[in-house]
Amino acid sequence: MEQTPATRNAVQITYLGQSTFTFTTPESKTVLIDPWTYGNPLCPDERKDVGAVDLILVTHGHHDHLGDIFAVAEERSPRIATIVELGKWLGSKGLTNIQTMNIGGIVHLEGVEVTMTPAAHSSSVDEDPFAYVGLAAGFVVGFSDGSRIYHAGDTAAFSGMRLIHEIHRPDVAMLPIGDHHTMGPLEAAAATRLLGVGRVIPMHYGVTPGSRRAPAAFRDALDSLGLDAVEMIEMTPGQRIPWPPA
Repeated sequence: MEQTPATRNAVQITYLGQSTFTFTTPESKTVLIDPWTYGNPLCPDERKDVGAVDLILVTHGHHDHLGDIFAVAEERSPRIATIVELGKWLGSKGLTNIQTMNIGGIVHLEGVEVTMTPAAHSSSVDEDPFAYVGLAAGFVVGFSDGSRIYHAGDTAAFSGMRLIHEIHRPDVAMLPIGDHHTMGPLEAAAATRLLGVGRVIPMHYGVTPGSRRAPAAFRDALDSLGLDAVEMIEMTPGQRIPWPPA
């Protein structure tokens, strides 16, 4: 995307715990990925109300990714982008302004380029356990300043991550590391190698028992695979950083 005088602000990344992030675009739009704040024990109280939201991206249907979408959507009326089946389920529950898409698809919404990538994971609605809501997914989000952020969603490592590197060229990967419901630190380090990124932000840890130690284990795993040059950016819930970092 070509940068214009109106797009000179840096992208801002805010981590809200587990797999929930907001991105503030160079045009001051807010993108929320995996809206779980009110019920998220890691999200600081002062951040649970995310404020104005222009676009919500949902990777899959599990409660720690979808859990507060109705509260946020009813308050803010944002665009919502997700896979077809989950989008239809959300529509059946009364939500509107939904953009459905599928694996490999690219849409342009609120000034950002949204690419849906595969994820090796399941997807159902926890409160409606017989509701199959399509495949789990990840997203590569491209901004007008040229930044490209890969949010993997919940996943194991898979060989297609090489294609994500080759085709989409993300600057940073946000990878789950907490084990049990996703890949753990060693597999996340292998995913980092497949993706060929120089920076990685760990996520999806701290809720599962024992997973608070996962970032240190992830750093050790990166080093053990010869990836000591990879910068691991461990964000604290509530922390906001500019992207790319100074």
